[in-house]
Amino acid sequence: MSGKYCISVDLEGVACVVGAYGQGLAEGTKGYAYAVKQGTREAASAAKALFDSGADEVLIWDCHGSGVNLDYDKFDPRCRFALGAGSRIRFPGVDESFDGVLFIGYHAYDTPKATLAHAYSSSTFVSHKINGKEIGELQLDAAIAGKRGVKTIFVSSDNVCVEQAKETFPWAKTVVTKDCLAWNNCISRHPQTVCDDIYNSVKSAVANINDMKPYVIKTPFELSVTYKRIEYAQGCSLRNPDNTPFETVDAYTRKGILADPEHYFQF
Repeated sequence: MSGKYCISVDLEGVACVVGAYGQGLAEGTKGYAYAVKQGTREAASAAKALFDSGADEVLIWDCHGSGVNLDYDKFDPRCRFALGAGSRIRFPGVDESFDGVLFIGYHAYDTPKATLAHAYSSSTFVSHKINGKEIGELQLDAAIAGKRGVKTIFVSSDNVCVEQAKETFPWAKTVVTKDCLAWNNCISRHPQTVCDDIYNSVKSAVANINDMKPYVIKTPFELSVTYKRIEYAQGCSLRNPDNTPFETVDAYTRKGILADPEHYFQF
């Protein structure tokens, strides 16, 4: 079975990773080096499953932090890589010709006990809501791919993030890497067992590609963003379709309308 796929790789949701207390999983923090190693292994397992299923093209999108994290030498040489930061484009290089997107190592949105839960920046935001419902970067990224007609086919992460994924795209195949206990605490499965399950589940996702769907948010939609600091909310640059700024709901929250999920990154 031929096809084109994109694997989007974050790091917080991979096996045996909990970050550093009060710091998260930034470069240089305790646990970051191992997160890079395991994130590479999990994504490489997914890529191998895609190629073994007949894929023609696999694009790896390194999207944690600065976008320069993974050990690219460890991947199948047929892979291509989207990496770095600064373009404000989500899913760079992905268009309607792609058959599916896969999410490796993503994390839950802010939820009690969820390991390393946040939306885009744990130091900046408290929450994001679309039409009043809490969402995270997993949901918004999937909606951007879905707007281009690309199906969400696979998610691997901790148990809380996987439950959120099942609620949003119940057709996708999933693998749980660890069970959450607190923001920096979990009970993890063995890293190799997780990689083996990712390989098998991705093969199953491709075999059932006709049952997969793009995740689409009906537009326009209401977006509410709550920040961790008052000055961050005051500096919000998001704008409505008529170019007016988002309204101030309270000292920490701004709310408005977006005509396209990609517009979130254009301000």
